[in-house]
Amino acid sequence: MITKTCRFVTKRLLVAEWHSLSANDWVPKALAQVVSTILTPSVTQSLPEGWQGTYTVERAAEWIQERDQEGATLLVVEQSTRLPIGMMILFENNDEELGHTIRLGYLVSETVWGRGIATELVQGFVGWCRGKAIVSIMAGVERYNIPSQRVLEKSGFVCDSNAGDAVELFFKLRLSTV
Repeated sequence: MITKTCRFVTKRLLVAEWHSLSANDWVPKALAQVVSTILTPSVTQSLPEGWQGTYTVERAAEWIQERDQEGATLLVVEQSTRLPIGMMILFENNDEELGHTIRLGYLVSETVWGRGIATELVQGFVGWCRGKAIVSIMAGVERYNIPSQRVLEKSGFVCDSNAGDAVELFFKLRLSTV
């Protein structure tokens, strides 16, 4: 799985698979504590119903185990403070017809909202993907999450779904042809 090795740096961020970070990369804390701090009700309100709500350390530990079984999860660390401020959740699909695609999800702590962190994060990930055999990146966004839609559009994604009455819109960025 190529995304398990994902690691990149932007102007303000260090992003890497959450179990691969060393004490030099961040101020180490228990991962469940970090996750429970980032996943506040405001952050999770646009996520699938089972992911919404308040996170205790115990619930966060279960959530971490579930993510580890599904794909790759990256921790987003602010370089200036070495504190974790978000996560990226990546699912890979290698299809003969469609090629290697990534389904992207991202979360940033509400403490850094409005600072361009999400845009920097997504653009950094797109840059990392360009050097790999990845054909496209897909992202689903709740219809009413306009800031997240803008992040994707600024990063080159195009809405790839007929909106209709859909609760979730799908955005796609094509990196290459098969």
